[in-house]
Amino acid sequence: MRHVLLSALLGVVTMTAQAADSNTDWITPAEAAQFRTTPSYADTLAYLQRLQQAAPGVIRLATFGTTPEGRPMMVVIASGDGTFDPVAARKAGKPVVLVQAGIHPGEIEGKDAGLMLLRDIAVTGKYPHVLDHLVLVYIPVFSVDGHENSSPYHRINQNGPHSMGFRGQSQYLNLNRDYVKADAPEMLAWLKLWQQWLPDFLIDVHTTDGADYQYDLTWYTEDPHKLDPAVNAWQHDAIVNHAIPAYEKRGHLASIYLEFKDGRDPRKGIVNFGSGPRFSTGYAALQNRPALLIETHMLKSYENRVRAVYDLVELMLEQINQHPVALLTTTARADADTIARAHQAQALVPLTFKPDPQATKFELKGYAFTISHSDISNSDWIQYDPSQPKDYSIDNGNGLLPDLSITAPAAYAVPAQWAAIIDKLDAHGIQYTRLDHPVATRAEDYQLGDPEWAGKPFEGHLMLRNFTLHAASRELTLPAGTVIVPLDQRAANVAIQLLEPQAPDSLLHWGYLNAVFEAKEYGEPRVVEKLAREMLAKDPVLKAEFERRLHDDPAFTASPGARLQFFFEHSPWYAAQHVGAYPVLRLDAAQLHQLSTNRAPTGSTAPDL
Repeated sequence: MRHVLLSALLGVVTMTAQAADSNTDWITPAEAAQFRTTPSYADTLAYLQRLQQAAPGVIRLATFGTTPEGRPMMVVIASGDGTFDPVAARKAGKPVVLVQAGIHPGEIEGKDAGLMLLRDIAVTGKYPHVLDHLVLVYIPVFSVDGHENSSPYHRINQNGPHSMGFRGQSQYLNLNRDYVKADAPEMLAWLKLWQQWLPDFLIDVHTTDGADYQYDLTWYTEDPHKLDPAVNAWQHDAIVNHAIPAYEKRGHLASIYLEFKDGRDPRKGIVNFGSGPRFSTGYAALQNRPALLIETHMLKSYENRVRAVYDLVELMLEQINQHPVALLTTTARADADTIARAHQAQALVPLTFKPDPQATKFELKGYAFTISHSDISNSDWIQYDPSQPKDYSIDNGNGLLPDLSITAPAAYAVPAQWAAIIDKLDAHGIQYTRLDHPVATRAEDYQLGDPEWAGKPFEGHLMLRNFTLHAASRELTLPAGTVIVPLDQRAANVAIQLLEPQAPDSLLHWGYLNAVFEAKEYGEPRVVEKLAREMLAKDPVLKAEFERRLHDDPAFTASPGARLQFFFEHSPWYAAQHVGAYPVLRLDAAQLHQLSTNRAPTGSTAPDL
């Protein structure tokens, strides 16, 4: 079925493109419709094929994956001199810029802006030199199945186009929550594309929800504490000092991303929306890459929003094209810093972040509004008056500070049987080797306890919300086949976020390791009754703890099963099951060196230890 759908769609695209070849008018479908509508995927690809046929030395189309419903995932490679592969781009010293649209397909300005911009680069000659010193990798629609699931009723908050795609892909997954866990076939394809090209800069185009205000576009970059210093410096200079001022000179009005503390009263200030590794810009930060999130304002006209994206993307390309070495130097420096950190004793890596208590002031260009009580919701109802622009001085609480930090190990050890973990390492291109024979060593492990799961699913998972953690070092033998993940690699931050239990998007938090909390053997009540008496007679400390529980916990006191389970869980029969033992081990530099000198080379995915 998938191949039938793929062949049918490509056939439609080819026939449409052939029919259009005789038409020399390069107006895009959205422009032709006066931006009332946005084209179908087939019509989008047909237009791109026309561009490729007209400018084969500038534009090349490729397929980088297939959606769950069998549609091709298309990417456009654009270059001023026909540099169409990553090896050639690196050899030529050209930074790679990845621009993606339609990860949320109802927010589709990036697609129509991209068609217009590619036309004006490759055909009309409006910007003939903007790709002279860079390579553009452009995804017109990331969530293709969601794009084709179009309806006028998908985005109640948004002003056009007439019909819009659906936020989830065909398996009801939100791709912009999937970067680390990588469940969706589309994300697995995107990760391969990322590893193939290893972009130097990412632009992700969205449309906002929320409040009404004067800005036609808001933008977001990750907090400096989440970025390599070189990345943060380049990002601030290129975006804040150059692109945004030039953008506003073209008649636009832009703002930093606006996440209001209270959507019913913008005067209470703005806060950080909580980006993390599951989001596009958060994932790029882990990969040592600058990234720009574009959020057009949903209440502006669709034409306004498309032209806003067109201008800001063009200006970013222009900035990078003029200074390619600056970006290449930045990303190379960030990668080198990450690799070098693995050889620094006690290097701290932040896992979570908290709001900076020192807010700054922000001048919000908003509208007058009224707040009234609603009898329907029994809450406040804000109503804006766009005919009355009004400025407000509000608190800006966007700043973040590191919260929970860990000392990075030199490497992780993953038992071979935990294939789900190893599959995720593979998906993210993380390098590792495998032991080819057992090795006795010392390693640090985590003992987990008191798990609490969410009460409802999120992105297909019941997430592990809370647990206790105790770290200890012990002697053990790593079996043959154990995966060793050294952190002297450029993707080390991704490995840390996957494998450290307390990282917010760790595989543990997403529920991939829930089985470690499950006991598989149990004690019959008649047997544990006898065991309990023996334990009470031998262990006065245990007896005191049991009596305290009886005194302090009525639910425990009232439950025969809980009272017997107390003794079973304090027995060697329960301890032998290793309930809560986190399977991933941490190795320090000496332990990693021991492994490298105590094993033969293997044919693995990374250089041998």
